[in-house]
Amino acid sequence: MFIRLSKDQQEMILADIQQFFYNQRDEDISEFEAERMLDFIKEHIAPYIYNAALSDAKYVVERQYASIEEELEALEQPIKIK
Repeated sequence: MFIRLSKDQQEMILADIQQFFYNQRDEDISEFEAERMLDFIKEHIAPYIYNAALSDAKYVVERQYASIEEELEALEQPIKIK
């Protein structure tokens, strides 16, 4: 999965990964190692998160559509049959 990050975003993520390893494992990792971790996450984990986000967005859109449909039905005028 191709994920585009700005240079600033990537630098912040890499720093977060390095900080995570330091805090959780008491391990200093290089920027190169952090980049490898980020590549792994983007390739193997991000697609699951992306798909979950799409599913959430689909749910929201479907709820909004249902609400609009109900509002439109409420606007219908009754037709008198003679």
